[in-house]
Amino acid sequence: MIVIAHVSDIHIDGGERATARTRAVLRHLEELPYDLAAVLVSGDVADHGDPAEYARARTLLAGRHPLVVCPGNHDDRAAFRAGLGPLLHEDGDPAPTAPVDQVLRGDGFVLAVCDSSIPGKHDGRLEDDTLERLDRVLTDTPRDTPVLVAFHHPPVPLHTPYVDEIRQFGEERLAALADRHPHLTAFLAGHAHTGAATTFAGRPLLVAPGTVSTIRLPWEPATPGSPYVHRDAPPGIAFHVLGGDGRLTTHYRTVPAPA
Repeated sequence: MIVIAHVSDIHIDGGERATARTRAVLRHLEELPYDLAAVLVSGDVADHGDPAEYARARTLLAGRHPLVVCPGNHDDRAAFRAGLGPLLHEDGDPAPTAPVDQVLRGDGFVLAVCDSSIPGKHDGRLEDDTLERLDRVLTDTPRDTPVLVAFHHPPVPLHTPYVDEIRQFGEERLAALADRHPHLTAFLAGHAHTGAATTFAGRPLLVAPGTVSTIRLPWEPATPGSPYVHRDAPPGIAFHVLGGDGRLTTHYRTVPAPA
């Protein structure tokens, strides 16, 4: 059994609130009696893309489980690389502002992480070089090895108007790539600040809850002073489980928010 913990949108900003919520989530993972195959943090590591935020995040994210961290729309690629470099799984020596694409090859699975961020914008898109790199990873991976593909921006609407306006676009290129690789098992995303499950290109699309906050769904009442998010909702984690039969199951858990 392969278990991957999926955390997203920690938004480290130099203040204590985001740091404390992130620490609570990562402490929960550190105290598990089971060794995880990986911990994925799917973007918006820093809130402003500031080097000091990445320095704090690097300390927080260090732990006993294999870790993969990708950028989101609040991140800055060059500062992300400079601050988190030893935690990254990049091949070669990419330019500071190139997409931060990574591959973690585990025992019985591959986690391919694609940078969907667009410098200077909040919506997302996979660059052609990223798609070509992903195509090579999938081609080089045996067909009996499941590949999970992760990025920050979901490539479909989630019925959350504020987030859907800045989702991943150009998704038809990714769908065409997926059609060529049946061992692409699922897509993992963040960005939406809500645990969600849907489909894309005939595969599960599994979205991690937010750590720093939870988005308000259109049919939920607004919180006074915070029309888009619930800041007091507990942070969450997704656990993606690959069984011996190749079937993927996802469990969502919350962690008590620090007082």
